[in-house]
Amino acid sequence: MPLGTFKLARPFKGPNPSEQNRRRAVATAASRPAGPGVRSLSATAVAAGLLLTGLAVPAEAATYYSAPLRTAARALTVAAENNTGYDRTRYFGNWLDTNRDCQNTRAEVLLQEAKAAATYTTARHCTVRSSRWVTRWDNRTHTLASAVEIDHTVPVHEAWGSGARYWSQARRVAFYNDLGDGRSLNAQTAALNSAKQAKGPEAWMPPANRCEYIGNWIAVKIRWGLRVDSTEKAALIRWADVCPNVRINVTRA
Repeated sequence: MPLGTFKLARPFKGPNPSEQNRRRAVATAASRPAGPGVRSLSATAVAAGLLLTGLAVPAEAATYYSAPLRTAARALTVAAENNTGYDRTRYFGNWLDTNRDCQNTRAEVLLQEAKAAATYTTARHCTVRSSRWVTRWDNRTHTLASAVEIDHTVPVHEAWGSGARYWSQARRVAFYNDLGDGRSLNAQTAALNSAKQAKGPEAWMPPANRCEYIGNWIAVKIRWGLRVDSTEKAALIRWADVCPNVRINVTRA
């Protein structure tokens, strides 16, 4: 199936008057409660939250990338995967409530992808109880938040072995909680998550919307500067060559 239109985070270009105004606008938006269709945190807001927790954020200027799908697949840097020392909790942490509205990353993603008004477990609206979700990789509909999990498009274990092991702690936590690009995190069923585990497209593909999945995988790899091993890259190229050659637009984190 054709890839959808992707929603992009704004690039960071360094401190200047217009950028400072943009940051103030992002901070204001991040302080508002999230609702259906609105993911309240950008990568900038996540970084700001990390600073509040005492984690230093590396000064890595973001750049914008745009290329057709097949070109993007072939441009990925190849390196052997190294998963030595992986510890998810120790190196990536957990869901954050970066904008301190009591909704953590899981809740923000659920609200972003909700197809109907949400209900909550408490009057504070911290935890989502119900709405309507269509899990993208199997096209199934769900009404209880407990029926879905939040999936990292590029699994955390895969990210570690593809370069995240060399990052700062702050960057790894930001990857884990990436709300700056809607392709990074999505609601999926536990069955799909269990089947996928830490596999790449060379070993696992979803039952539905596979071309979109390939585009999202490539976009996340580019966004975070993650490498691919030779088998993974070959699979991405094979899929890209039979999918619509749509343009992949990415703001690097």
